Amino acid sequence: MAKVLVVGGGGREHAIVHALSKSPKVDEIYAAPGNAGIAKLAMCVNIKDTEVEKIVLFAKEEKIDLVVVGPEASLALGIIDKLREAGVKAFGPTKAAAQIESSKEFAKDLMVKYNIPTASYKSFNNYADALEYVKNHSLPIVIKYDGLAAGKGVVIATTYDEAVYALKDMLLDDHFGHGKVVIEEYLEGPEFSFMCFVNGENVYPLQLAQDHKRAYDNDLGPNTGGMGAYSPLPFITEEDYQYALNEIMIPTALAMVKENVPFTGVLYGGLMKTKSGIKVIEFNARFGDPETEVVLPRLSSDIFDAFNQVIDGNCPVLEWEKCYTIGIVLASKGYPGDYKKGFVIENADSSDIYHMGTKVDDNGNLVTNGGRVLFAVAKGDTLEAANKKALALVNEIKCDNLFHRTDIGAKAYRK
Repeated sequence: MAKVLVVGGGGREHAIVHALSKSPKVDEIYAAPGNAGIAKLAMCVNIKDTEVEKIVLFAKEEKIDLVVVGPEASLALGIIDKLREAGVKAFGPTKAAAQIESSKEFAKDLMVKYNIPTASYKSFNNYADALEYVKNHSLPIVIKYDGLAAGKGVVIATTYDEAVYALKDMLLDDHFGHGKVVIEEYLEGPEFSFMCFVNGENVYPLQLAQDHKRAYDNDLGPNTGGMGAYSPLPFITEEDYQYALNEIMIPTALAMVKENVPFTGVLYGGLMKTKSGIKVIEFNARFGDPETEVVLPRLSSDIFDAFNQVIDGNCPVLEWEKCYTIGIVLASKGYPGDYKKGFVIENADSSDIYHMGTKVDDNGNLVTNGGRVLFAVAKGDTLEAANKKALALVNEIKCDNLFHRTDIGAKAYRK
């Protein structure tokens, strides 16, 4: 029987822990740091996901059989390299391979070199040069911080003033840290997430999902880390799927091998179906959040086996339940801007509710402890049925300071 450590403390990690808890081969699960929901399935350890040395030491002392890393920040710090050096089996890419997410410039250069379809772009570290480039290009235009920004370092500037503000924010005020920006042409079309298990040249696709980034119904309001997701996707044809797999995901894995930074773990393609074909918006080096929370509940085979098979270079067994899943985020009022914490939550005990930002206070109450707080997931024979069940689950939860979208997946089933 195996001991597994999951690094991270959000909804993605709760979904991974939940999937691992179903494996008959796993008898002990730890989470660092975990959260109040994860604590029902795993032993939470008071170590931050960025405290790499402490995590490695814990894994060695506890004789952990497998470490699964959730957050991008941990991967960018080289946690997989350190665990491997210590002789601990770990699922995820090396620091060098994680550049496909941690450096927008690295990812764009890779795509151009290997003819992987993406938007045209240019990189800048000088504010005046970046501003001049914007002046000479049509709007809207996309401005991305070249580094990790917790899903918030992307601005679609529809006016010149918005572009000026974004460039000042990223290059002069160093909002996300000192760095560069990547300025891209604006693409139009529905976005979707294609996550694949990868080991070097070998690519094993997971189920597709679509994330909803805008804060409010009808895709209004500011961009967030994600307000809900659903899977599978009716608007993606078999032809689209094969193109995305064979012209984007597999060539990217091959490109990483050729560049001497082979990828092992979850390669996440943030893709867009444009009028001129499917193109890459971004790559991530780990499970997406909140896509993971709607994809993994559909997995009927053993995820512990799959993780090990990928690490060992073998073909993983991936079997999927034929159903639709929809997940709805309950977020703190004010998110993604300023918000308050510490509001009591009631009726959030269902195993279909993943915790994203919760904790238990000194009085033993479950309270809000983040921008995105809970994620309610439901299955159905249709998207509409799944959405109704998810909304019913949301309506049972009692808290004075949460809001949610009601239209997750609606564009797909209201046609």
